[in-house]
Formats: sequence, C-alpha cells, structure tokens
Amino acid sequence: MQNNFTAIVEKDGKWFISYSPEFPGANGQGKTKTAAIQNLKDAIQLILTERRRDALRGIPKNAICEKLQLV
Repeated sequence: MQNNFTAIVEKDGKWFISYSPEFPGANGQGKTKTAAIQNLKDAIQLILTERRRDALRGIPKNAICEKLQLV
C-alpha cells in the first residue's frame, strides 16, 4: 500500500529536523536533509506498525479481517 504524507524540513544550526503534520509526534533529524527525511520515514513506519499491532489486539476470533487499499 502506498500513501503520501507531508514532510516539513527545517535547518537548525548544523542539523536538519523534519516532522509531518499528519503524524503528531513523528520527528526526524539528520546532518543532511535526506537523512532527516529518512529518519522521519522510519518514525512514521514505527508509529503505523505499533498502532496496527495495538488495534488488532483483542479482536474476537470470529471477526472477519480484510485489508483495505486506498488509492
């Protein structure tokens, strides 16, 4: 599944910081813009993985789970 999110990148001294308005709490940093964006991507992926794991806990065994694809 592919989704597009916004990355805001700012220079702070010698570092670049990045964040996404769609994911409060997801932040990245790096010595280059590319590194800061990759760090943000990793943070967003971690948040999505953990939210998915938390959401699937406690689902009844007889529930039907289907994947949705958003385009």
